[in-house]
Amino acid sequence: MPLVILVFIMQVVLVVHVMKTGRDQKWIWIVMMLPGAGGLAYILLELAPDLLATRQGRNASKRVMSTLNPNKEFNTASLEYERSSTVANSVKLAEECLAKDRFSEAAKLYRGCLTGMNEFDPDIMFGLAQSEYGLGNHTKVRSLLDTVIEKNPDYKNQEAHLLYAMNLQQLGDVEKALEEYDVLAGYYSGPEPTYRYAMLLKEQGKIAKANQLFESIMRTVELSPKYYSSLHREWIQLTKKELS
Repeated sequence: MPLVILVFIMQVVLVVHVMKTGRDQKWIWIVMMLPGAGGLAYILLELAPDLLATRQGRNASKRVMSTLNPNKEFNTASLEYERSSTVANSVKLAEECLAKDRFSEAAKLYRGCLTGMNEFDPDIMFGLAQSEYGLGNHTKVRSLLDTVIEKNPDYKNQEAHLLYAMNLQQLGDVEKALEEYDVLAGYYSGPEPTYRYAMLLKEQGKIAKANQLFESIMRTVELSPKYYSSLHREWIQLTKKELS
């Protein structure tokens, strides 16, 4: 396929992304008026930070580092915490515990931070909710995430939203989980919620709609840059398996 066609396709995909995610409309002009360079600027300045903010993005980055030194970040965070158990150091160590599935330790650290001015800090509460989810305490997770929204109505976090939907599914609230997955599929920066949505529909016997969602994932893959497939390899492979 000629390069000019590939650049045009990328422009269209990025413009659609700008419109769907509600980003500054100036990006539409930048992407269209500066073929190639405008799209690259949008990816670096707008998409890359979002991707690294997702669990998949963080995990992809950490996989590279862990190959060289699997315990470096955890050991550094532990040392800093021993030197000074500040909220910042506690949260950092809790994050490293989460990454190693040490959920009880992470939960204890997060709980210790939810005091004083940080009593209802949404990011710390979300971290605790992740820990409780790992421990299988789904009622606690729902209570925590409901409180996050109650105390922080303007808080926006796609990972927290995904956790909320997954937790509803674990609690057996299928209809509500389907509603949340449907919303997530419309804006989340990767295919995970769409895949989970499709699988839940499949479990409910709604095979045709589930297959439509699986196919939509693969269409997005076809229209996306190569890094998208690498970043979301797990969910793409699972989708291919469902379609095979």
